[in-house]
Amino acid sequence: MTKLKKGFIHIYTGNGKGKTTAALGLALRAAGAGLKSYIAQFMKVYPYSELNSLKILSDFITIEQFCGDEFVYKKQLPDTVEIKKASEGLETAKSQMLSENYDLIILDEVLVSIYFKLLTVEQIIQFINMKPATVELILTGRYCPEVLYEKADLVTEMQERKHYYSIGITSRKGIES
Repeated sequence: MTKLKKGFIHIYTGNGKGKTTAALGLALRAAGAGLKSYIAQFMKVYPYSELNSLKILSDFITIEQFCGDEFVYKKQLPDTVEIKKASEGLETAKSQMLSENYDLIILDEVLVSIYFKLLTVEQIIQFINMKPATVELILTGRYCPEVLYEKADLVTEMQERKHYYSIGITSRKGIES
């Protein structure tokens, strides 16, 4: 099996579109090279179209969803049930990272999960500190805490300059969902 000699830490953040898409693209590229990826999605329980596509690549890419985001639309903090789901999801991702079965670990929307108090910065730092040397780790989401930039080897900030949402275009299946 192909293995990475050295794994790095990526952060994809910012208010622009494309953070999850970039991470999924990396998993797709890794699959083409025979590498295996584990993706933990936080604050996403909607049946996004990528779930269907990734079934085709299930020998190389595993994806699981943990905790929802309904509280955001209600303008509330998450309840204890959602916080527990997020923490359990992070523990599952940690087990997968330490299992030696995966070359890439993607924590999708984990950064915005910190912002909405589902997870803490300390939990994510602990996760990062446990990363095996040969595992590539990708963290995505808006509102990245400054302290995590110091832990990363690569930081990409997606900046929105223009978006059709501002003229009333909603999420389109296959493009945004």
